[in-house]
Amino acid sequence: MKNTLYLLLLAFVLTGCKTDHNGEQDKDHDDPVAAVFEANSKTVMANLEGWQNENLDYSMYAGDFYLYETAFSAEKDSLSLEEMKAYDKEMWANYDFKMVSEAVLLPGVKRASTEPDGSVRHYPVWEVTKPATDSTEARTGTIRLYESFDFNEEGKILRQQVFGDFTGLMMYLHGEGDMMEQGE
Repeated sequence: MKNTLYLLLLAFVLTGCKTDHNGEQDKDHDDPVAAVFEANSKTVMANLEGWQNENLDYSMYAGDFYLYETAFSAEKDSLSLEEMKAYDKEMWANYDFKMVSEAVLLPGVKRASTEPDGSVRHYPVWEVTKPATDSTEARTGTIRLYESFDFNEEGKILRQQVFGDFTGLMMYLHGEGDMMEQGE
């Protein structure tokens, strides 16, 4: 009787600890949201490569795209695709960019349900260099960012937002951040 009770208890514990996954956590290819996230992640990786190479393929953006303007004292709350293209061109003319952290892409979620929605976010570290001129030396700083991408049904980037201490970085790169150097 005692042995039967122990066997019954052991069977109960073993079946209670059984998992339903096949060892491929977070890779459920039968899940349509996971497939959308995977496709959107490829777009984000191409976006990051394009930015670093100063050759961004803007066809990955939707026609009604907008970039949230997160700068301190920004004149307006968002930029259109055309405004972003002009901004990118200006940034590439004045600075060199290199992502120095591994791109770990994370799924975004719906606010109400916290279920994945196909959006992509990540927390990169970028190295930004202001090249040397005849009168100044090159200067390099790093910035930690939060960046997220929302997509439309066609897999085009619909919204993008980037948060980081851009003011501090610019002050440092342009020589106004000598106190930052002393504190490091």
